[in-house]
Parts: sequence; C-alpha cells; structure tokens
Amino acid sequence: MTPQQLAQRAIARMQLSGPAIRMTIEGPEMGIVGVPLWLWTEVGPTTWGPNSATASVPGLAVTATAQAREIVWDMGDGRAETCRNAGTAYYTGGIVSPTCQHIYEKSSAGQPGEAYPVTATTTWDVTWSGGGASGSLSVTRQSTASVRIGEVQVLVTQE
Repeated sequence: MTPQQLAQRAIARMQLSGPAIRMTIEGPEMGIVGVPLWLWTEVGPTTWGPNSATASVPGLAVTATAQAREIVWDMGDGRAETCRNAGTAYYTGGIVSPTCQHIYEKSSAGQPGEAYPVTATTTWDVTWSGGGASGSLSVTRQSTASVRIGEVQVLVTQE
C-alpha cells in the first residue's frame, strides 16, 4: 500500500460532509424577494473543520488534515454565491450584515414544489504526510435544501 492510498483511507475516516445548510428561514417559512437570505453552515469537524485522521498498515502510517476553504451556494435561480467562511448564524433581531447572503429577485412561484433548489458545495483543502511522503489535494462535498420565496405587494392609497 502506498502513502497516497493510505491518505485516501485517512480522508474517508474523517467523514467529511457537505455543509449543514442553515438559512434565515426554515421549513415551511417563506422568504421575501429583495430581502437578504442569510446562509451558513453549522461548524464542526465534518462540516467546516479542522479535521484530521490517521490510517496505517504495519510499518506505514499517514495522517491527513482537512479544512474547508469555501462554500459555493447554487441558489436555484441561476445565480451562485461563493462564501469563503462558514457564514454568520442568524438570530432573532439580528441586524448585523451577514458574511454570506443571497437576495432573490423573483418569487419561487412556478418552480417545482414552489421552491428554489439550493445546492451548497464545500471545497476542502487536505494535506497529508507519512512514510516519507506528503501531498495536498482538494475534495468537495455537497448538501441540498430548498427555499420558498414570495413577493410582498404594497398598495398605497391617497385620501
């Protein structure tokens, strides 16, 4: 077995995953056209890192370490957001600008399920060493969700 093969085993042991997708709205709630939708992932060893693992066979051990570099959020409306951090978790009353957001320009009406499909892809940077060798590589992991977006109509009358 080569050090590179052991590195792949170590990476598999980390159980790296796509983002634990979180957004300002949840479940059946509906977002609003023109209002920023905060995007973030729960931060943990398998969703953002850092994470490390060792794989070995008699006489050879390789340790790999992974850290997420970015999340690309395909928002289902033909646009994507690239966020180079885990994002800022929303809290009720949160008025500070998020570090990762998307603003929908159209309602999700007419989309399958009346919702936009959201695909978040994390790119992980992995370094490994052992057995007199070392290397680095990138791996990606994806998660999916959906979000319903509606419009608010305002009627102003003069008396």
